[in-house]
Amino acid sequence: MSAGSQDLSTLAAPHGAAAKVDLLERLAHRFPSLLVDAVAEHEPGKRLVAFKNVTVNEDFFQGHFPSKPLMPAVLMIEALAQTAALLLLDVERHHGSGVHLRGVDGAKFRKHVIPGDQLKLTVTIGATRGPLVKALAVAEVDGQTVVEAELLMAITPIANIDPLARVAPTAVVGLGTSIGAFAVIGPHVRIGKNCKIGASAVVEGHTTIGDDTEIFPYASIGLAPQDLKYRGEPTQLVIGAGNIFREFVTIHRGTVGGGGITTIGDRNLFMNYVHVAHDCHVGNQTIFGPHATLGGHVSIADFVNVSAGSAVHQFCRVGAYAFIGGYSVITKDALPYGRTVGSRPARVFGLNLIGLKRRGLTDATLKKLRQAYRYLTQSKLNTSQAIIKIDEDASLKCPEVDYLVDFIRTASRGVILRRGGKKSDDSAED
Repeated sequence: MSAGSQDLSTLAAPHGAAAKVDLLERLAHRFPSLLVDAVAEHEPGKRLVAFKNVTVNEDFFQGHFPSKPLMPAVLMIEALAQTAALLLLDVERHHGSGVHLRGVDGAKFRKHVIPGDQLKLTVTIGATRGPLVKALAVAEVDGQTVVEAELLMAITPIANIDPLARVAPTAVVGLGTSIGAFAVIGPHVRIGKNCKIGASAVVEGHTTIGDDTEIFPYASIGLAPQDLKYRGEPTQLVIGAGNIFREFVTIHRGTVGGGGITTIGDRNLFMNYVHVAHDCHVGNQTIFGPHATLGGHVSIADFVNVSAGSAVHQFCRVGAYAFIGGYSVITKDALPYGRTVGSRPARVFGLNLIGLKRRGLTDATLKKLRQAYRYLTQSKLNTSQAIIKIDEDASLKCPEVDYLVDFIRTASRGVILRRGGKKSDDSAED
């Protein structure tokens, strides 16, 4: 833009009417607090000159002072800060952000500003460090400097909510979060920072969602459990950070009888049509393939992979680092570190060797786990005898084997130990 008078709406709409509304919203000022009337010069990202016409009708003149009306010094600084905000918000990389005054240094007030004066507000961008920007600001009246200062401005992300979304007034939406058209956010929902809620997604109930989580269109998060005993109690769904919920995923909150809460950890991937029922507890960095289903009260440990079309029966557990093969039906607890596949019934096909190596388990640990699995699935010992044998074998001592043994001992529904056949023989993995 070149020199020459232009009103604020022109600057605010570099990409059309929608951009105009967006910029004015991000400025976070309204009448009577808006203290910039027009823009005269604009060098994007460098310098901006604006005007404020000081009229006798300004609200602050009524009490400052009735006998000799003066523009308060703090409002002169505010006018300069708003000018700086306009300059910073017009930078492309700051779209979707807000700008706030963080500090004022070296302020000098040279002359009174009275009704009838026109403030010429000039702001030049100075040093930048991360989200903080210094701005050199000068206000003049008829060529005379009335105030000069160095402003410290902070750039922060703000929520971007589509006008067609329905967000309850009492919902909490974190900075930098975007909510798409026709999405519905309930009154008791708390969404963290930098999240993305897709078009037509629904988030309801007493649901808390951690930072950097993405919910794709048509997902349904936090709705009432499918339990006939549920009577509308205020149960919860708590979701950690960095999760991805793809299209048509459904996650239900808890029931009073099941502890009142469903929990999801951090950095999990739920592919399309995954269903997590009430009172489930999912750990961290798990992957659920399309159409995977968890019945109520299921516990999924960290680093588990549940493949497409698989179902886990209610009250079952799946141990850490386990791999559940596609279209499997899990009706007992699935061993940690193993590959469990099948439906009539599901069987153990040795260690989840590829997954364990990807997760950084050492060769020494894998050797110990392999031997423990042989005691459990390939020897002629029953489960109790195999566990005793593992306990007695000093060469197998490590935290991973201890966890495996403890997992079996604490199983309330039993564990899947049926061997998968010759192809499951771990000798192929040695």
